[in-house]
Amino acid sequence: MDKPIENTSQQAINTGRRSFLRGAGLSATAAGAASLGLLAELNKEAQASSSNPIPIGCMAGLSGWPAAEALETKRGFELAIEEINAAGGILGRPLEGHVVDTKNPNAEEVTGAANLLIDRYGVHAIVNGHNIGAQNAEYEPIADAGIVYIHTNTLLSHEKLVEKDPERYFGIFMGDPSEYWYGPGWLRFAAHLRDSGQWKPRNNKVALIAGSSDYSINVIRAAEKTAAQFGWEIVMGPEIVKTPATEWGPVLSKLREADPALLLHSHLAAGDIAQFMIQFRQQPTETLIYFPWGPLQAAFREIGGESAEGVISSTVMGLLEDPMGKAFMEKYSKRFDLVAGSTGAISGCVPYGLLHHYAIAAAIAGGTGEPGNVEQNGKVARVLRSTPFRTVFGTINYHPQWQSAIPYPDLEERDPSLGMPHLFYQVQDHQQQPKLIAPVPYDANAFVLPPWLS
Repeated sequence: MDKPIENTSQQAINTGRRSFLRGAGLSATAAGAASLGLLAELNKEAQASSSNPIPIGCMAGLSGWPAAEALETKRGFELAIEEINAAGGILGRPLEGHVVDTKNPNAEEVTGAANLLIDRYGVHAIVNGHNIGAQNAEYEPIADAGIVYIHTNTLLSHEKLVEKDPERYFGIFMGDPSEYWYGPGWLRFAAHLRDSGQWKPRNNKVALIAGSSDYSINVIRAAEKTAAQFGWEIVMGPEIVKTPATEWGPVLSKLREADPALLLHSHLAAGDIAQFMIQFRQQPTETLIYFPWGPLQAAFREIGGESAEGVISSTVMGLLEDPMGKAFMEKYSKRFDLVAGSTGAISGCVPYGLLHHYAIAAAIAGGTGEPGNVEQNGKVARVLRSTPFRTVFGTINYHPQWQSAIPYPDLEERDPSLGMPHLFYQVQDHQQQPKLIAPVPYDANAFVLPPWLS
């Protein structure tokens, strides 16, 4: 799938409420920053057609393998509903949340949850984090119902489906960029470290290693296509390893023989890649090492210990360490009686920001639509596509063809106010949280050379 460089419209489509925004002196992005204030003002102008609550759904694996993260998804969803209702709901109607357990998220469980939300509760929208194991199977009952669905499954297959049939999937949005961007994003960032003199590689060689999941392979294929663009020569791989895996000896032998300056290893499982680092550090090469997402999990540092230090990781969606992000962290921890600085807010921020964006869009569009009300839900979808929204994890700005968040700076989007930041972290001390080192202007810490390169 080609990734063209493209700008998106920032104009709201509802003329009545467009004039309100103009009169209030608010651009679309500024409206995002003033979320609750804007919603409250829209609600002041409204005459609610009904006092009945608006049912909104959320799907999360509360009793399965993602239970810890799913609990934070539920909390972030509930916190957003509390705040939206305190501001007057959507045009005077309060939201009523319904959370359904997807257990170990697979096609059957997630599709069943979507059907339950639609058939039993009549939800007007479903807003949640990720249920990746379903591989988009839940799209079909949701598209049949004609409601809005916003998630963070981080899948390139979402973009392909929506681009192929935009009419059927008009209301389905991915609130983060796809996994594709982990590949080019790392190659770009490594080139920046090289070109800025922060790291001086002895060659331009790169090795590519992937796990056996489609997700991991998509990351590597994207890197394979774009390596030359950033001045890298592939000398090993793509090497696809059947995963789960804890014994990395054969792969490490190939890595040591290839002797690259740069490694992209796209397997996600924290325990597996911690074992890779333990075995790598027994006989290291002068290689800068990156894994997407996995090293951000506490298990990577707990298992890897000192061997984890120096590794770089990233996420295409994460809680920022700016005043807005810090304020959310404090509020979230206080609301759910968590230890200050708890990592729970990192997952909880996802449905929180997505649901606030949905509420603003629905208010601008003139309200929500029940299952079957394609006309009204189509209006909401058009506002979502055309109205960037600044929240605690950056700006949600949907690509008009893919209906996924545009990444900053990976899609040549140089304005950080119009893209979701691809956040790079480095494990500098295995007893502490990874340090946010890029991109500008969100970088709170400096890159340091890994101990095996120092």
